Amino acid sequence: MDKNQGYEIIKAVMLENGRGFALGHNPAAPSPYVTWACYDDKDGQRQYEWGHYGCDRAALEQDFAARVQEYRRLYNVGVKQTEAPGLYKYYSTQRPVDIGTFPKPPRNAPDEIVNYDQRVPIENGSFLAWGI
Repeated sequence: MDKNQGYEIIKAVMLENGRGFALGHNPAAPSPYVTWACYDDKDGQRQYEWGHYGCDRAALEQDFAARVQEYRRLYNVGVKQTEAPGLYKYYSTQRPVDIGTFPKPPRNAPDEIVNYDQRVPIENGSFLAWGI
């Protein structure tokens, strides 16, 4: 995951309008937990702003969830993706995703499968994929 100001990003939610929120942790900081509003700039670099800092992880996790929920309510946008350690995005580059065409390790079933009508450029055009 990403780092910002010494804080390791432990969870991020990106919304359909390109905005999002992140939860970070830095055990050496006076306030070891933070939530930020964030967005990806024109160069694809994640930018963080409007931090809420604190010492209580549970309180900052609630702040993170509340910020996401309130923003979604105000701007009527859905979640585009959730990022956290242990979550991965797989792309099908050879054929549309179908039964038996992707790995299914125990306790790691896909959360969502999306097939595209044609191969589309992804990851800033670095390759083409049939689905995610």
